Amino acid sequence: MPETATQHAADTKWWQAATGYQIYPRSFCDSNGDGIGDIPGITSKLDHLHDLGVGFIWLSPVYASPMADNGYDIADYRAIAPEFGTLQDFDHMLAEARARGIGIVMDLVVNHSSDEHTWFKAAKTSKSAPTHDYYIWRDPAPDGGPPSDHRACFGGSAWHFVPEIGQYYLGYFSAAQPGLNWQNPKLRREIYDMMNWWLDRGIAGFRMDVISLIGKDVDAGIFEEGPYLHGFLQEMHRETLAGRDVVTVGESWSVSRDTALLYCGRERAELDMVFQFKHIMEGWDPVHGKWKPRPFDLVAFKRVLNDWQETLADDGWNSLFLSNHDLPRQVSRYGDDGTFRVQSAKMLATVVHLMKGTPFVYQGEEIGMTNVHFERIEQFRDIETLGHYADALAEGVAPADFIAGANTNGRDNARTPMHWSAESHAGFTSGTPWIETNPNHTDINVAADRADPDGIFDYYRRLIALRKTKPLIVHGRYTPHAETHPSVFAFTRELDGKRLAVLANFTRETIDFDVPEEMACFGTCVLSNYALRERLSGRMTLKPFEVLVVSD
Repeated sequence: MPETATQHAADTKWWQAATGYQIYPRSFCDSNGDGIGDIPGITSKLDHLHDLGVGFIWLSPVYASPMADNGYDIADYRAIAPEFGTLQDFDHMLAEARARGIGIVMDLVVNHSSDEHTWFKAAKTSKSAPTHDYYIWRDPAPDGGPPSDHRACFGGSAWHFVPEIGQYYLGYFSAAQPGLNWQNPKLRREIYDMMNWWLDRGIAGFRMDVISLIGKDVDAGIFEEGPYLHGFLQEMHRETLAGRDVVTVGESWSVSRDTALLYCGRERAELDMVFQFKHIMEGWDPVHGKWKPRPFDLVAFKRVLNDWQETLADDGWNSLFLSNHDLPRQVSRYGDDGTFRVQSAKMLATVVHLMKGTPFVYQGEEIGMTNVHFERIEQFRDIETLGHYADALAEGVAPADFIAGANTNGRDNARTPMHWSAESHAGFTSGTPWIETNPNHTDINVAADRADPDGIFDYYRRLIALRKTKPLIVHGRYTPHAETHPSVFAFTRELDGKRLAVLANFTRETIDFDVPEEMACFGTCVLSNYALRERLSGRMTLKPFEVLVVSD
């Protein structure tokens, strides 16, 4: 039975028709000259986001933290890190965002805390401490070493010894991030009370960091999507989310097409959507992972995205993205950050935003910011990069080879300061930034791009506005075309007898493409990064990174 706009209108959630925008606070805008972005800086730029048309901000952690992992190691879940501001600054930002029709989605990091959290400080003093069982402890192996050989995500062993009590605790990411023991109901109550405290404050929901890890069975060696995961998420929903008009997005590096609807199926009462990364990992080496990236393979890339569109076609909901704080700049990874930077930035945005799901824009993406190219390990700041560098050298990897991989896929690419202007340090700070600014900020910046009527920002603004006016983009059926073509990404969307056809050249070359008869479309050219064309049919010549969106 054909889907209709009327059928969907009553059931549409606000976040399905909205566009999200991720802010990495440390690198967005510094208001006081200390070189670190902060909450008043974010507030000062809300008009920029309102002009862009975003509906909600995903705010990376601003909680009190020693910043071993730039805030993903939380020492107090109900306090703001002093370098970011105060709780009053947060409330002011929340109110100013709401006045512009923008919600604030907090980052929920509850797989682990900081080792500076009062819970852990007490937990490591005695096995009888009230919060000792808030964390995951194991006795040493018979030889006195770690209880298993599991490695931490950021390098080294995942087990860390505390001599005072003669036990190891689990730090799945690093020693600074001890794992929380979700088997303890008192811990879960603490977390739910904290979540309700923030929700009652007026936030628009949560992005849940590595949430697929909370159900782990450590002794069975099952960390991702463990046996207790969905029971915990259902309990969380009952205790915090039920009856609230908010959005939840769970991050999972292990979710598959087989497990996706367990998280976000309509009847599951768990989450609204998940961030999945299969399309990202297609570009990683099977052995060395992201540190040895593989050449971009469009056919494999399309296969993953098309599969996920199929999986969540009738239930659940897709999150659409190519970049975030953990990933390289999308124009550098999937487009061309040189001659065709502007064209490829527009093309990538079009493909992502016009699939079915909620699109997310990462700060700077709307002006086509690129990867940075560091030459020395001392220029990097990321705990993951630095930890794996030590491991790689121990394995005999040449420093230059590792740095090349980090410059392609490392997390610092996304974390260099936001480019507001061509001024010193890109207008991000009047002081010295905590990480070096990309030298190309003199050419690539908000002021210059927004002054250009054909700039990337204006294109994003028009793309985002389409979602608000065309139910077809929100709910239309997705159909892929030319799935094995090595250079072209093609799909159609259909609702109520209306269609939208998208055709994109993913290469630096001018190519000829025979449009499949079943996707031929005549009428209005809704968007293009070159000249408008009112038909999409027959043999077409596509310029480098050209994208066409035609509606009949």
